[in-house]
Amino acid sequence: GHGEPSQGALQQAMSSLDVLYDVENVDLSTPGNLQGYGAIAMVAPTDTIPPEHFDVLDEYLASGGKLFIAFNKVRGNFSTVRGESVYTGLAKWLTNKGLSVENSFAIDANCGTVGVQQRAGRMNFTTQISFPYLPRIKEFADHPITSGLEEVMLQFASPVNFIGDTTLSFTPLLKTSEKSGTQTPPVFFDINKKWGDNDFPLSGLTIGGVLSGNIVGNNKSTLILITDGDFAVNGEGKRPKQLNEDNVNLFVNSIEWLSD
Repeated sequence: GHGEPSQGALQQAMSSLDVLYDVENVDLSTPGNLQGYGAIAMVAPTDTIPPEHFDVLDEYLASGGKLFIAFNKVRGNFSTVRGESVYTGLAKWLTNKGLSVENSFAIDANCGTVGVQQRAGRMNFTTQISFPYLPRIKEFADHPITSGLEEVMLQFASPVNFIGDTTLSFTPLLKTSEKSGTQTPPVFFDINKKWGDNDFPLSGLTIGGVLSGNIVGNNKSTLILITDGDFAVNGEGKRPKQLNEDNVNLFVNSIEWLSD
């Protein structure tokens, strides 16, 4: 109901989850009892989420619910070669839960590449260039969710900081490398930029983690947050992109751990 991708757009993740679980769509605008679900996942919303839908999620957490959220605070547009902020209301809602998602791009010297079309005489060719807005995550917590993971490829993620009180605990799951930084949107993607150490003055930025405790009310609940909404999305249509295997494992492990 908020522009999220369909189940078919999460092809690899769904094929794994369907083996052991019944996966259903949940419409937060339709009154119903969410307590029957082992876990609820909200993936890559693009539209503003109305307050009454957050009330439904609050009720679910207050009953001891288990929630997985992967969303974008920022996004990149390769057509316009620009990066911008995204407003869904989730960041504000999460702040009240003790998680502050920065309005910035996490950049990492350890990153993926993008193909750039170039021309030499009459020849056109594609060159792969490093693109720090696509962090390659190799720093993981010692946790069942990340056990066995070697590398997760993210795109346009944001740092998250724990600002909650002692009734809550937060475990960082994913961190950037020791050469990291941030950029505040709007951002122009300069493919010819020569990146240096001065661009990466930070280290170990948290971009995913587990929040547990009395998040809402007096019952213990759990919330997993990944600040890249698209990390497990193959895409719609007949030519979905093939995802890095550990991206899928991260999503599936999260749901399995939440669902016990």
